[in-house]
Amino acid sequence: MRWSQTFIPTMKEIPSDAEVPSHQLMLRAGLIRQLMAGAYTYLPLGVRALKKAEAIVREEMDAAGALEILMPALQPIDLFERTGRKEAFGNVLINFSVRRGDRNVHMALGPTHEEVVTDLMSRHLSSHRQMPLTVYQIQTKFRNEERPRFGILRTSEFLMKDAYSFHSSIESLNEVYQKMYRAYCRIFARCGLDYIPVEAESGPIGGDASHEFMIPASNGEDQIVFCKKTNYAANLERAETGRKPPEITTSPDAKPLTKLHTPDVGSIESLCKFLKCKPEKTIKTLVYLADGKPVAVLLRGDHEANEGKIRRALAAATLELADPDTIAQVTGAPVGFAGPVGIKCPVYADHDVPLVVNSIVGANEGDHHLVNVNVARDYQLTTTFDLRNAAAGDPSPRGEGTLELVHGIEVGHVFKLGTKYSVSMGALYDDETENRQPIIMGCYGIGVNRILAGLAETKHDEQGLIWPLSIAPYEVILSVIGANEPETFAAAEKMYAELRSQGVDVLFDDRDLRPGVKFKDADLIGIPLRVNFGGKGLKEGIVELKWRNAAESERVPLTDAVKAVVDQIAAKRKAELAALPN
Repeated sequence: MRWSQTFIPTMKEIPSDAEVPSHQLMLRAGLIRQLMAGAYTYLPLGVRALKKAEAIVREEMDAAGALEILMPALQPIDLFERTGRKEAFGNVLINFSVRRGDRNVHMALGPTHEEVVTDLMSRHLSSHRQMPLTVYQIQTKFRNEERPRFGILRTSEFLMKDAYSFHSSIESLNEVYQKMYRAYCRIFARCGLDYIPVEAESGPIGGDASHEFMIPASNGEDQIVFCKKTNYAANLERAETGRKPPEITTSPDAKPLTKLHTPDVGSIESLCKFLKCKPEKTIKTLVYLADGKPVAVLLRGDHEANEGKIRRALAAATLELADPDTIAQVTGAPVGFAGPVGIKCPVYADHDVPLVVNSIVGANEGDHHLVNVNVARDYQLTTTFDLRNAAAGDPSPRGEGTLELVHGIEVGHVFKLGTKYSVSMGALYDDETENRQPIIMGCYGIGVNRILAGLAETKHDEQGLIWPLSIAPYEVILSVIGANEPETFAAAEKMYAELRSQGVDVLFDDRDLRPGVKFKDADLIGIPLRVNFGGKGLKEGIVELKWRNAAESERVPLTDAVKAVVDQIAAKRKAELAALPN
């Protein structure tokens, strides 16, 4: 492609409304333009990069045995009503009615396709002999984001690869899950992403049934808990810690228990301000309903409850914060004054709670707190649990090293759905004994747009984007210096034709502009290899090759230039393939 014949509207200045590097650079490099909040047009360079990411995803899905289909974006609303997701999605689900003849038809723009694909398979999979089966699509999704931001990182319309697998046994699901996991590792490695697979909250089957694929990035909206020494990684919702239950005894430094009047002090923040104490000297008591029964959960005041861990510790199917009436029944006090001393429900405590000596807790009485509260003397525990979010400095659950928190961008997710959708959608099959059973499912998603956004966010410098060879809109940019000189231009045309004939994906910058302008544009759009053709070098029979991420350029004879480019591109491709996970 010739620059003069394509459409690359680069920008010198950083757009004022672009908050993060990926958004700024994709606008400045002419890859995207915003239509409205959460909706973007992809320009030629952006489309080329997006199509290359799509191709990698498609190749690896096909290699993993998945079959490509294409499902409609328009979906009947009754599918979401059958699974209960119309209410669960709330305002995120874009749904509307259209007039067809004398009736209204209520439909939605698909945020995902679990309902559609389950409905499809419920009509065609009737026997265990037809499974396992995995299908996938690369399709546009729609979600009414309340706060679309960060360019194409969070939009209302986005391109997603979603795959779904169907099984008659957990063993079959586990096998396909591992295939998808390995395929994802290959996809993200081929795309040139630095990624971390992290443990995510388990699915309905239990075990390590979910993994998210995160791109470490300072502007990422998700938090990853990571241990460099052991390579343990999990999202904040799932992350365990290596803390152990402490000895549950009363400290010899325990002071006499005292009740204080604390009017209108119903939060840790207001309590610390009122008593001029630090949050780590307090213990907060959270009352939950676990499978409908009240329980109290104790945490140090500066820690955050992790409801996934609490639910697992209690072996509960459902967990929700108790209503004010339930709290009053078990504490005798309004919300904000619960404490472990004398509470009328089972008590579960985090590992750090017994270590707080002379703690401050709610008194189970309105406008009152207790100070100098100590375990084993004032309230009883038999053991403790890991019930809070992991924090930087916690010991790793792998036995060595400490945890740190890093921000990340979620680019993919593999998940064991179990029978959640097949039960609600009536997707049943005959097992070996001819008994009807719900189909076991897995789902596997990749945000294709986020591959580009993640690369732009993490692969750039002050000059612009630095695309990996596999995703770059073009592999090579041939920048001709002196495009207005007929002999120079004719020689550049010849090299351009030879590179194309050798299978090199090349952009020919044939514009009649100053070298500095052309080089800045080339660096901004991030093409991996720049060939500087013309000027003094051409008179000497020399061409300059400059890799985008290299400090210096390489001078090669003009007669060897095409071969040098082809050989270097081939060597890069070979090195990238050699580094791929099996």
